[in-house]
Formats: sequence, structure tokens, C-alpha cells
Amino acid sequence: MKPSINSNISLIGVAIDLGAGTPGVSLGPAAIRYAGVVERLTRIGYGVKDEGDIVANRPLSPLTDGIKLRYLDEVARVNTELCSKVSDAMSDGRFPLVLGGDHSIAIGTIAGVLQHKKNLGVIWFDAHGDINTEETSPSGNIHGMPMAVSLGYGHDRLTSIGGKDAKLKAENIVYIGCRDLDQGERKVLKELGITVFTMHEIDRYGMTEVIERAIKIAGEGTDGIHVSFDVDSLDPAYIKGTGTRVPGGITYREGHLALEMIALSEKVVSAEFVEVNPIIDIKNESAKTAVALMGSLLGEWLI
Repeated sequence: MKPSINSNISLIGVAIDLGAGTPGVSLGPAAIRYAGVVERLTRIGYGVKDEGDIVANRPLSPLTDGIKLRYLDEVARVNTELCSKVSDAMSDGRFPLVLGGDHSIAIGTIAGVLQHKKNLGVIWFDAHGDINTEETSPSGNIHGMPMAVSLGYGHDRLTSIGGKDAKLKAENIVYIGCRDLDQGERKVLKELGITVFTMHEIDRYGMTEVIERAIKIAGEGTDGIHVSFDVDSLDPAYIKGTGTRVPGGITYREGHLALEMIALSEKVVSAEFVEVNPIIDIKNESAKTAVALMGSLLGEWLI
């Protein structure tokens, strides 16, 4: 069985780690392919078109013109290209599955989807908020900013990608698995009224109830759901190869259950899996886990 939304997938890799604090996640797309993502999706029954990788170049200096945002120009260039590729895939009637790369790539992915789905819901799996701006970010790393940019907050070089009007609505966004939020992120999440299911809610209510509520928020009255899955949403016991590990996260089975339930909603229109870092991994296990999770989101069933 697989969801009936789309039988054709465009696999788009983004080989970038400039948005992150730890190098190596640019090798994530290669690690995920090596872990058998194309073969797995083909076995489920999809027609897979591998679009190759968008590759980031590393400038000599991370900062220019006194701007706090690290590698701003190159991150913006990569996400502009990604926006076009995602939009083109959807124009061709294909489901865009984007492989990171650090989470800054959500800027381009979401901007591309918004060219076709103006009222997009998002379910965002992450230990972190990723809703900082230049003013609130402790590090200047853009992988901590994609949600802010997708809502229209941040540097013009980023918020202009895909057009100023192609932005998310706060009421259609759900976070799952958060357990490490910066002070500025807590403030803006409360001000915007964004739904955040922290690990407290998952422990208290269980993943089934959390996902049922998430699908309702992101899926009812929208043009579909985009799933943005940062592998650090899982507990480090299950994911070693990611740069910002935080203890106390989602279990392996909770992750699969969540994605299986989202698949059953038949509302998913696009997805990305990010922050797999094979340099700090063991025997490519984190990429293998990411591929297994993709299978669950895309309708892989045991029976």
C-alpha cells in the first residue's frame, strides 16, 4: 500500500552544510543514496527520478559586509536554485522529496512548494525551533532560521526567495519533538500562536493523539501538508550521525508511527529529510534510519 497522492517522485539532493555549525552534513544526500533510498522507494511502487544534487560552494569567509548571517550569499543562491527545482518537479506532476543537507534548505523547499500550494500546512519534526532571525540567533547559523524565513521574517536575501507573497501561515504549522528552544524562539512562537508539541506533550498524550491533532491543524482547510523531518528530532540513541543531538527525543518506533499516520491522511504533497551527517555517524546507520523513515511516510507497509 502507498498513499494515492502521487506515484512519481523527484529526488532532489542538496549538498550543503554552510547553514550548520558542524561540517559534514553536505554529504548527507550521498549517504542517503548509499543507504538505498532509490531502491526502497521503487520497491514501494514509486517511479523515482533522481535529479542529482545542488552543490554549495564554500566561500573563503563566512561573513561579509558586517552581516551576522554565516554564508548568506551562498545559502541564498542554493535555496533559490532549490526553489526552482522543487517548483519544476511539481509542475511536472511529481512529488518532491528533498535530501539534506542542513535544515536551511527548508527555505527553498517550502518556497518551491508554495508556488503551487498557496495555503500550505507544515508538520515540522525537530528538537529545535529553527525560527531565529539575525537579531535573535546566538550563532548566525542559517539552519536555525528556515521557519522564520518561510513566515516572512529575516534578511531580504532569504525572504525574497520564491516571492514575498509565497509564505506560510502560522496557524497551519505544527512542531513535533521540540526540546531545545532559544529564548527568542520561545517568544516568537508564543506571539505567533504556532502549535508546538514538545516532548512533554508526546510523553503525556502519546504520539497517536499528537499526530492526530497535528494532521488536523496542518491538513484541514489547507492545500496539503509538507513534512520537514530533521533527524535530530529522534533521540540520540537512534541517531548518532547528526550535528545537534539533544537527549530525550522521539523513539525509533514513535518516529515511524508518526510518519505512517501522516501517510494514511493522504494529505502529504512534499517532504524533506535533513541533517544526516555521515562524518560523525557509525556505519551509515543514521542514513539507513532516514531511509526507513521515508518509507513509512511514503506508504511502506509490512502487510
